Amino acid sequence: MKAIRFGPWQFSPTRWPTAASVSFVILTLWLGQWQTHRAEDKQALRDRLDGLAAGTAKPIPPSIVPADEFALQKVEVQGEFQVAQTVFIDNRVYRGRPGYFVVTPLRIEGSTILVAINRGWVAGDPNRKVLPIVQPIEGMQRLSGIAIKPLDRVYEIDADTVTGPVRQNLNLDRLRVEWGMALQPMVIQQTSDSADGFVRDWPRPDAGVDVHRAYALQWYVMAAVGVLLWITLNLRKNDDGK
Repeated sequence: MKAIRFGPWQFSPTRWPTAASVSFVILTLWLGQWQTHRAEDKQALRDRLDGLAAGTAKPIPPSIVPADEFALQKVEVQGEFQVAQTVFIDNRVYRGRPGYFVVTPLRIEGSTILVAINRGWVAGDPNRKVLPIVQPIEGMQRLSGIAIKPLDRVYEIDADTVTGPVRQNLNLDRLRVEWGMALQPMVIQQTSDSADGFVRDWPRPDAGVDVHRAYALQWYVMAAVGVLLWITLNLRKNDDGK
């Protein structure tokens, strides 16, 4: 590449180091942009959640509804718990302690339709031999919470041999077959108090905006450093001093 002179200095970039520097800068700028877009998506989700939180709770009707119409919204539902059908979602850690999410179906009042209620977290037995005791809750219950649309696909080592109340993942299709009744395509993370001792400290899905922004800034700084290094390493003082 042709050298460029600046008074007593000469800028003489060579081909392969220049190509490597350009590749590095392009990569770091792309990673910075990716993190920026992630932060923007999370911020948009945060704004949406804040708007929904300011509204009133949306009732779950006694008929099957599209999950997308209720996802991430405050909801309320009235019905009776089917405690005998409770399942425990394993390997859920809260503040360093292993335990379970307790999921119980609720039969919506005036129908035979169920909705899965994630009632919260409970600590597990250290030896993992005894399941937590779930006290029966009888009579009509009115609950409120946040509607969550479960993942369409989950990874399981052996999905066809799951038996008993302990599960690795919350699979609504499988529960629909087991419970033998129509099931709403959503899970309600309960926020109302039922005096059952379960922990309902639900993390917001919009967490991490500031982390993404910090990562983006780091990548942009690395891109700038790459440019400065490329200039510095290829800038030399003329031997003739001119």
